[in-house]
Amino acid sequence: MLLGGTSEAKPATPEVQEIANRFKPQLEEKTNEKFEKFEAVEYKTQVVAGQNYFIKIDVGSGCYLHVKVFRGLSGEDNFELHGYQTNKKKDDELDYF
Repeated sequence: MLLGGTSEAKPATPEVQEIANRFKPQLEEKTNEKFEKFEAVEYKTQVVAGQNYFIKIDVGSGCYLHVKVFRGLSGEDNFELHGYQTNKKKDDELDYF
């Protein structure tokens, strides 16, 4: 990993799924969709003044979301949604955005 760059993509863990689940209602509202499925499949991390999580989420019907979540240094429960990308496919690479 380059300094400031993202890690290699890794299979999603239960912890990453929990992070994704925090933002499901907010993402449904922002995209005006109701997700039949919401399964984190892979993720990358980036160390900043905290940590960014880039998470690929399977939302069903062959569609995926890429989500960027920031975790601040001030505690375990300090997560913020910093961006998302819609209309992604299974083979789309999870890149910095």
